[in-house]
Amino acid sequence: MAWVAAYRLNEPLWTWLFRDLAGLDLGSKVGGALHFFFFDTIKIFLLLTGLMFVIGMLRASLDLDKARSYLEGRGLFVGLFLAVVLGVVTPFCSCSSIPLFIGFVAAGIPLSITLTFLIASPLVSEIAAIMIGDHFGWGIAAAYVIAGSAISMVIGFIASRFRLEHWVEETVFTTKIGQLRADGNVPTWSERVDAAVGEAKDILSSVWKWVLLGVGIGAAIHGWVPADFFAQYAGPHNPFAVAIVTLVGVPLYVNGAGVVPIAEALWAKGMSLGTVMAFIMSAIALSIPEGIMLRRVLKPPLLAIFFGSVTVGIMIVGYLFNALYD
Repeated sequence: MAWVAAYRLNEPLWTWLFRDLAGLDLGSKVGGALHFFFFDTIKIFLLLTGLMFVIGMLRASLDLDKARSYLEGRGLFVGLFLAVVLGVVTPFCSCSSIPLFIGFVAAGIPLSITLTFLIASPLVSEIAAIMIGDHFGWGIAAAYVIAGSAISMVIGFIASRFRLEHWVEETVFTTKIGQLRADGNVPTWSERVDAAVGEAKDILSSVWKWVLLGVGIGAAIHGWVPADFFAQYAGPHNPFAVAIVTLVGVPLYVNGAGVVPIAEALWAKGMSLGTVMAFIMSAIALSIPEGIMLRRVLKPPLLAIFFGSVTVGIMIVGYLFNALYD
């Protein structure tokens, strides 16, 4: 109950402190950056501790071998589809989905499925889908959901063809809960709680400085959208427009609710629909803070593969949208 209260009060608290008490304009770059930094840092810390504890308790209480056998028996496609569904229904940004990703990897769920979730969770945003439907039409919103799901599943399927586990940091696998259930041991309730708390502390202690660094960078560029740049260099007559907006959109660290109104304004200025969709997807699916935090989990080659494949997938979708809708 204390965790739920802290999570729900997080944003109103910082809004009251900075806007009402300090008198800052949250629409300004300084006020918006400060509010974003403190709100997002506490949110991610709460998600790390809360979700890792819950996942730890589940891992300590459930027979994960049976869960893995169930998934394997249903086939890879079912696993990838379930990962996309879970990603769609979890309202997380690119950084907030990392705690669940860490828990899934540590639990021994195949890396291809966990990567599919990590892509789908921010990319196929239900908030963005609703706002796209309202601003661009529900047919476009459906196409957005299908395209994002396809990117996630295709990358997950390709990842399943290779052995990528050696590019995951060893600390993810050597956890207290993994040792607790070794040799078929059935832990007591007290042992489960202690192990889950200890594992949440271990993970938080290993990533907290990277969370601060990542969110700090995100706060510095929060709200910075080069609209004039897009209008000049990513117009409908530039064949490289999709690639430009995808690469520029990656570091912006904007959520679905924040990026769609910006995208509508760019569309009104004449930007092609596919280019607009590529901008939305890249801005919410990938970010510099996400990369910094993921580096504590993934080794550089896998991190580069993850970012590169998602970026290429978004570009392909952007060009397809332009071909179909323009």
